[in-house]
Amino acid sequence: MRYLTAGESHGKQLTTIIEGIPARMPLVQEDINSSLLRRQKGYGRGKRMQIEKDLVDITGGVRHGYTLGSPISLVVHNDDFKHWIDIMGEDPIENNTKLRRVVSRPRPGHADLNGALKYGHRDIRNVLERSSARETTVRVAAGAVAKTLLKHLGIKVCGYVKEIGGICAKENEFTMKERMEISESSPVRTLDADAEVKMMDAIDQAKKEGDSIGGVTEVYVEGMPAGIGSYVHYDRKLDSKIAGSVVSINAFKGVEFGIGFQAAKMNGSNVHDEIAWNEKQGYYRSTNRLGGFEGGMTTGMPIVVKGIMKPIPTLMLKPLQSVDIETKDPFKATVERSDACAVPAAAVVMEHVVAFELAKAITEQFTSDQFPQLKKAIEAYREETRCF
Repeated sequence: MRYLTAGESHGKQLTTIIEGIPARMPLVQEDINSSLLRRQKGYGRGKRMQIEKDLVDITGGVRHGYTLGSPISLVVHNDDFKHWIDIMGEDPIENNTKLRRVVSRPRPGHADLNGALKYGHRDIRNVLERSSARETTVRVAAGAVAKTLLKHLGIKVCGYVKEIGGICAKENEFTMKERMEISESSPVRTLDADAEVKMMDAIDQAKKEGDSIGGVTEVYVEGMPAGIGSYVHYDRKLDSKIAGSVVSINAFKGVEFGIGFQAAKMNGSNVHDEIAWNEKQGYYRSTNRLGGFEGGMTTGMPIVVKGIMKPIPTLMLKPLQSVDIETKDPFKATVERSDACAVPAAAVVMEHVVAFELAKAITEQFTSDQFPQLKKAIEAYREETRCF
């Protein structure tokens, strides 16, 4: 399984093509649109989410509600493009300075300057349009297809917020159903009602000050069989692949599995998960401090992975210092649109990129040309490992 995305933030549309989804898997637009709607929500979002109504158009790979085994093509149209036709159109123009929107001023914390240097762009809009977090729209769409596959295999994935602006949600035990329902009803997608109020206050304060705040998101997965991934080579370790996908999300700067960095401060006797067995479950761990992974493979315990998101660098009232690439004059960074906090939305994005890596690992490990065959193979493997 793999996917590619194409499109710019204010271009006509965003597109993704997914390859490797088994044939004969149930898939309808609502499986994807529900995820796109969740990504648009969240306390602290900017005006762009009020402009767009993200709905998917399935343009290939699906017929009569089932996948064909051929590449799946998904399109999300940008409603705001009608206001940007002159600026973002594909037709040649004689002199782009006539647009009066040529961008020569790179913003700190963005891809602007590095991208301009790499590709030789004098108009930085050629960089910022593609590097925008708007691209995560179709990453969520691809992940929604993967989540559909996982759902039909009895694997559930849920993303939520653990921390915003230094305010941490309390650690509590929840069922998967509770995680999904509580996070979905929370404006900041957290499981702690007390922290929710404080997080919203922190976002309001940051917005009032023209600043931004980041946080920590968590993805929790139930139903993943043990032994998915591999220890035999570095590039086949599943936790490594998940870590790479998480830090590829805009503004994400770190990943933890289970207790994560706390393990560096603890003795080994308090870090590793002891193995147990019973007839009903088969092998299991008495704790889950390692977050469902050992040796690059799943343990059969819930997967728990955290992502660390930095504050968005576009600051409304506290612009950072930069240098114009044409004049070399210093200036204060400009602002187009910005969120005071995008952590709740980022939790949804992370949920979907993790789901894609899990689905990809499963289709690599088991026969996957036809979905019914894949489902039978997973069921047989679960029974085999339970009785091993």
